[in-house]
Amino acid sequence: MYETSDFRKGLKVQIEGVPFEIVYFQFVKPGKGQAFTRTKMRNMISGTILERTFKSGEKLEKADLEERQMQYLYPEDGFYVFMDTTSYEQLRLTPEQLGENKYYLLDNLMCSVLVFNEKAIGVTPPNFVELEIVETEPGFKGDTSGGTTKPAKCSTGLEIQVPLFINQGE
Repeated sequence: MYETSDFRKGLKVQIEGVPFEIVYFQFVKPGKGQAFTRTKMRNMISGTILERTFKSGEKLEKADLEERQMQYLYPEDGFYVFMDTTSYEQLRLTPEQLGENKYYLLDNLMCSVLVFNEKAIGVTPPNFVELEIVETEPGFKGDTSGGTTKPAKCSTGLEIQVPLFINQGE
């Protein structure tokens, strides 16, 4: 159990059976009355933000979260298939569950999967992923005094801004 004095950014708690992550908190000690803590928490399943005030001394449950290392295998029928390398158990996640992280997945890539009550709720790819540029305008010589960039499309569908010297196939 966590008390309000234990609150910090990134703390994961459980409210009414749903996991939340604290994104903002502020301790307030008014001149009159009891101290309280204002919080903003992100629902880890739906992504919505909940603003809530807790009186000093209130307790919250610790979220029953587990982080597993899994290998991304391939996309199949609108799902993304992951495999636990220890038990060889396979897991299928939807694009909504992955969010923007689906653009950083390459075959056989090891990822960190966040599990709540034996159900996957999120995936974190590695910090560095090498993607191939499949579509961009050709580079040109000329005015490069500033940090000019051009749009490029990666092999996974991710669209980013790259420097002018980057070409297709790199």
